[in-house]
Amino acid sequence: MVLYSHSKIETFEQCKLKFKYRYIDKIIPEIPGSIEGYLGGIVHRTLEWLYIQVMDKKTPTITDIISFYSEKWKENYSDDTLIVNKNVTIEDYFNRGVEFLVNYYMKHQPFKDNTIAIERKIEIDLDKESDIKLIGFIDRLVNNIENNEIEIHDYKTGSSVLSKEKIENSRQLAIYSLAIKEIFGKEKNVSMIWHFLAYDTRFYLKKTNEELEKFKKEVIELIKRIEATKEFPPTKSRLCDWCQYKDICPVWKSYNNWEKKLDTFKSI
Repeated sequence: MVLYSHSKIETFEQCKLKFKYRYIDKIIPEIPGSIEGYLGGIVHRTLEWLYIQVMDKKTPTITDIISFYSEKWKENYSDDTLIVNKNVTIEDYFNRGVEFLVNYYMKHQPFKDNTIAIERKIEIDLDKESDIKLIGFIDRLVNNIENNEIEIHDYKTGSSVLSKEKIENSRQLAIYSLAIKEIFGKEKNVSMIWHFLAYDTRFYLKKTNEELEKFKKEVIELIKRIEATKEFPPTKSRLCDWCQYKDICPVWKSYNNWEKKLDTFKSI
């Protein structure tokens, strides 16, 4: 079986060498995860907890939410966490998460949108002939009875909002839509909602069955190309600063050596 996820495909497109390290060589990185990833993970866990309470007919207060967030932050934080932007402190990142949660809570309370699943695992057989399967996890699933549609909700904690074009061509949400239509039927209305928490805004998107089928074929061809790839050169980009494999990456080592030589030259 050929098993893929959105993040696995995205890694290949960002840097083939990183893809090789992670998914072929299965190297466990020595460099810890970034503070941005840590912040996003704790915010996701807090929103997950919120909606679990709601589904259990309980509505936490905003104080409950921030208390849960603070507790999980302290429980899991490590001093080794990678911080690229030295102008931003740990407290700044922590407070950023508080702001995300307060804004989200005030906008969406009392949370009566009929959430039916949290962190729903999805699997979809893209191509039975090639035995290609896609997997993923949906942050939150809502049965919107009023609009007669299933809503896929996804939270983004990054500091930038994607362009409209990138959102409309999102592979991640299209994968989720295909999976949900397999569960509820192809004729079921499915919408995708991205929450950009840093900007307290959201983006709503729907795809036709024809658009999803076209996307499906494109992903199948892309995965076949990935499977046929023999060379995995590195790609240098701004993402390198956050990469957990930069300590073994030849491009990063060359770049660091050049930086050291430049610093030496400046000091003369």
